Amino acid sequence: MKKLLCNTYFLVFTIMLFVAALTWIVPTGQYNRVEKDGRTYVQAGSYHKVSANPQGIGVLKAPVEGFTQCAEIIAFILVVGALFTVIERTGAINTVIKKISYFFSTHPQYRKFFIPACMFMFSLCGALFGMEEETLIFIPIFIPLAISLGYDTVVGMSIPFIGAFTGFSSAFVNPFTVGIAQTIAELPMYSGWELRLGIWFLFTAVVATFFSIYGERIRKNPTKSLTYKMDLEKRAELQVINDVVVDDSFRLTRAHKLVLASFAAGMGILFFGIIKYQWYMTEIAAVFLGVTVAAAYFGKLTVNQSTDAIIAGAQSMVSVCILMALARSIVIVATNGYILDTFLHSMTKGIGLLPSVLAPQAMFIIQTVLNFFIASGSGQAVLTMPIMVPLGDLVGVSRQVVILAYQFGEGWGNPIIPTAPVTMGALALAGISYPQWVKWFMKLELILIVLSMLVLIPAYYIW
Repeated sequence: MKKLLCNTYFLVFTIMLFVAALTWIVPTGQYNRVEKDGRTYVQAGSYHKVSANPQGIGVLKAPVEGFTQCAEIIAFILVVGALFTVIERTGAINTVIKKISYFFSTHPQYRKFFIPACMFMFSLCGALFGMEEETLIFIPIFIPLAISLGYDTVVGMSIPFIGAFTGFSSAFVNPFTVGIAQTIAELPMYSGWELRLGIWFLFTAVVATFFSIYGERIRKNPTKSLTYKMDLEKRAELQVINDVVVDDSFRLTRAHKLVLASFAAGMGILFFGIIKYQWYMTEIAAVFLGVTVAAAYFGKLTVNQSTDAIIAGAQSMVSVCILMALARSIVIVATNGYILDTFLHSMTKGIGLLPSVLAPQAMFIIQTVLNFFIASGSGQAVLTMPIMVPLGDLVGVSRQVVILAYQFGEGWGNPIIPTAPVTMGALALAGISYPQWVKWFMKLELILIVLSMLVLIPAYYIW
């Protein structure tokens, strides 16, 4: 049984079965919803009981529906797999990783800046334009880079993954959380950014420090790594021994430079499109498909080599796609069984009984619980803000604080909940089992939760 619980797929499927069982027990109900500006909003005070819809055969349909609902993300993931396999087979990535590794090996005085600088970079992307799914692009790059510098797979995965999530969760102008929530709350767009900027810096500094300390511990004693055995094989493949690259005669050829330039140009186009035109998965995937073709051409791969690399890359991502669909199926079962709104209604009733200063903490806890079922920043905003905002008005909590509690609740649980597609995708890419990761990450999770509770107190008095 222990081996089964270490199987991420089995664990997620078991959670889905548990939620399905709840649809036979939990009273069912719904809020009325209205369409406005292309979004579906919940009407506060409209909760009512509805006929039960226990999930039987629906349990088997949910994973299929999960694939349908995750179609854009799945297509994106397949393209990412193809892109990095093509670039890898041109030799460009491996050469760059060796060059960076050799630089830090010969300039150890700069190594201490590697983790915090990269963490702040990805956190800023999460805070500015809501980088989340896009972090999966960088995981295949940062894992070998981190290992070559003496760190481990956990650090390599966490730099883009946790870095961006930190910025997303404590953002000052994220359009998918702050923007939508403030619009629903009828506040000026991005108002209060000054205090949010300080909050973002605080949380990013805490997370960067946590991983810097862990990274140094691993460099001094690799056996303490969560992924020690797996990393031994990866270090051998990268020809890394004691942080020193064995062969320093490598060089970037003209073909390598053109491949990297095409990737850099694609990233520039991507960031411009996200910020300027609010591109999402389809547009992003199209950009990377174009970069894939360009990389194959500049890397001088033949037609057969290119198609083989594209197919192999897509195949390597199939397990990630299955996991994402399974994660989404949990939400589908809860929604179809009409128990999601019941949980929301039951939890919000108790907030009015608390002192005003404690209400934001209660809202934070409720948003955290709901995030298990709605691992989407924008989705949770349109569901909960129409209820939480008027509730905050009644109990004396400002709308800015209500939104901050929502940000924290929607964000900090994402790295450990099995219903978050990006989390499951990142773990699958890194080859880390879900139970291992949760056990390891829990210390930082508790730090973030406690810090959020504390930050909400001065925010209550300032706003």
